Amino acid sequence: MPYTLIIDIAVAVLLVVTIGYAVTLNRRLQSLRRDKKDLENLARTFGESTLRAEENINQLRTVAQALDIQMGRAQSLRDDLAFLNDRGGSAADRLEELVREARDGLGAVPTPPSASQGSSAPKPKASKSPLTASKEESDNVEGRSEAERELLRALKDAG
Repeated sequence: MPYTLIIDIAVAVLLVVTIGYAVTLNRRLQSLRRDKKDLENLARTFGESTLRAEENINQLRTVAQALDIQMGRAQSLRDDLAFLNDRGGSAADRLEELVREARDGLGAVPTPPSASQGSSAPKPKASKSPLTASKEESDNVEGRSEAERELLRALKDAG
């Protein structure tokens, strides 16, 4: 057998093997191209999702800052309300004391002659109660609110 025939057969076998390998490689490349399109779609979807997530994070930050401002205002209002509640409680206690003093004073203060004639109730001691204080004193007392002054005037007028 001539050497040329053996070389031709060897080349033919190698060509058949190469063609088989090329077909297999072509199938794998087609699969890779298909997967590449899916991967590109996945990457695009992932990029869009990332952008939306960043936008949502920025919106959450804005909302969190607004809520922080609102919380600060709410805490300030809560502190103001607690202060007003305490002040209201102490004002109510003072008013209650003044009303008690006024009630006690009414029992000891003689009634005017026009209301009951011939009353022989003893005169109260010369202490400064809200009923016996002059109008200028009750109007100009520092530390008293307008409501307290009006109450003192009303009690004085009633007594």
